Parts: sequence; C-alpha cells; structure tokens
Amino acid sequence: MKLNTLGRTDLSVSEICLGSMTWGTQNTEAEGHQQMDIATDYGVNFIDTAELYPTTPLSAETQGRTESIIGSWMKARGNRDQVVIATKVTGKGPKWIHRGIPINAEKINAAIDQSLARLQTDYIDLYQLHWANRNSYHFRQSWQYDPTHQDTEKVQANMLAVLETLQKLINAGKIRHVGLSNETCWGTSQWLSLAEQHSLPRMVSIQNEYSLMHRLFDLDFAELSHHENVGLLAFSPLAAGLLSGKYRDGVVPANSRLSMQSDLSGRLSEHSAPVLERYLALAEQHHLHPAQMSLKFCMSRPFMTSTIIGATTVEQLKTNLESVDCTLNDDVIQGIYDIHRSHPIPM
Repeated sequence: MKLNTLGRTDLSVSEICLGSMTWGTQNTEAEGHQQMDIATDYGVNFIDTAELYPTTPLSAETQGRTESIIGSWMKARGNRDQVVIATKVTGKGPKWIHRGIPINAEKINAAIDQSLARLQTDYIDLYQLHWANRNSYHFRQSWQYDPTHQDTEKVQANMLAVLETLQKLINAGKIRHVGLSNETCWGTSQWLSLAEQHSLPRMVSIQNEYSLMHRLFDLDFAELSHHENVGLLAFSPLAAGLLSGKYRDGVVPANSRLSMQSDLSGRLSEHSAPVLERYLALAEQHHLHPAQMSLKFCMSRPFMTSTIIGATTVEQLKTNLESVDCTLNDDVIQGIYDIHRSHPIPM
C-alpha cells in the first residue's frame, strides 16, 4: 500500500482510506472491528469518520455510534499510535447535533470533546469542517447554485473565528491538523489566505466527492491543489456503489444503500444510468472488476492524497482494497477519456 504525505505535514497516509459511515446501522460493532482489522492488514493506516455518522440511515438515535466503534476498536487493539484518525464537525443542519447551529467556536468546542470521548483518544489527527456554513454546489446542487447572496465580510469573519478556535485546540493538543470537506475552490483559497495572514492553522486536505462520474475537482481545484499542496480525500469514489456494478440490471441488494435511498442522493437518474453502463462495459471489455477500475483511476490522479472506500461486506472490502494492484493500460485510459468527453457531468 502506497503512502502519501498529508498536505504540508509530517503525516503519511495510505492511498486508500477506510470510510466508516455504515458502522452502527448497516454494520454492527463487530463487523466494523473486522473491517478495520482487515484493512490494516492490507496496509491501510487512515480511517475517516464524523460526529454525524452513521448516515445509512441518518438518525438522532444512532448519531455518534461510528466514532464509538472506532474508539472501542483502538482500545481493544492498543494501536492508537499506528492509525491516522480523521473526523468532522457537522455544519449547519441536523437539529439533534448541537441544535443545528452553523460551525462556530461554540459548536467546535462542544463537538471536539464529544468526539474525543467517543473515540477514546486524547487527540485527533485530522479535524475537518464537514461542510461550509454558506450554501454549496455539492450533492447535486450545482444546477441551481447561486452564491450572490453571500456576504463576503461575514463569511471571512466566521472563517477567521473558526481558525482561531482550531488554533486553541491545536495548542491544547486535542487536534494535530485541520481540513475541509464539501468546500468550494474560492472557500478553500480564503481559508488558506486567512491562515497565512494571521499565522493560524493551514488546511491540509479537502474531502470532496470524486469518481469517474463526478469529476468537478479536475479543473480549478486541481490547480489549487497543485500550487497549495492541499490534496483531495475522495469520498464516494464508486458513486455510492453504482460503479461497483452491484445495482446493474435493476438489482437492489438487501441492506444496500439503494434499498434505503431510491436515487442515491441524486446519483442515480436517467442522466447517469446510460453513462454508468458505458463504464461498466469498459471494465468488462478489459476483464477488470468495475470497482477496481474506478478506484485505481481515482488513485492515479495527481491531486489525490487518499481515496476513501466503504463496504458493508468483507467481500466488497477486499475487492476494494485489492484495487491497488489493478493496472489500467492505455486502452482503458483512452476509454475513460472518451466516455468522460461525451458525458462530463452525468449526475
């Protein structure tokens, strides 16, 4: 398993990160522990979670269980110093999490202590802001995205206050590094600029959606990533399981996300279905597992720090982990280019 440097830090993280958002609902605590055991045996040292998780389904009753499962695993294995743990503070939204308020000093100070308690650790390696307080084009909102109502001064003032709060937590030893999630290119540039101006913590990564069928990061973000060394932690690299092929021909496996979300948060539609079939056919043509082809493509991108995988079964997990050994020849790369050129934003 290849290791990549996390931004401008001294941390090395595996090119595959183990995602955890099914643990506590679709997966039991024992299954979560088993997944972490298997992944670390394959060389994974990076685990991503959030105070919001699990999300399949999302509920007040289960919120926080995923962090608790990771915490009990680290305590049982005694391996806290061998894994890099990333978690997130929730943005404005669910009322059962800190009353649904936006990210501010109050919310961060409450959230960090709760996450530390659930994770049974004294520190978090990478603390991420789950989404921006202002509106966003992520999760299929790009078709109606309108940032013109944003108040620039208020946005920047909030960012500065958040950075000052994060600096205090770093000084207290509760977190080591900070990152973003579901952010925009402009937003990321503001976080970086304010950090430099005021000698505050620098964002080292951004966790945004990226897959063969969702490649918004290829443009301005790729340029920012190159110049600023803020790498991508790609979530949904299989488009919520679509690119694994498991939903082909209308199949809906029991306990799958599609059995809970009819359109996979907008990923499955009349626009995406024909494109998906072309990618699945390309993998079939070259005798590749579609999940491994998709994950290997993500890992090959120059801005990719780590690709976040998720699984509900051991078989799925091992298939995903073994994608590091997959080879994409020139014909496969050309095939991917041709499909993308015809359908650049299918969802």
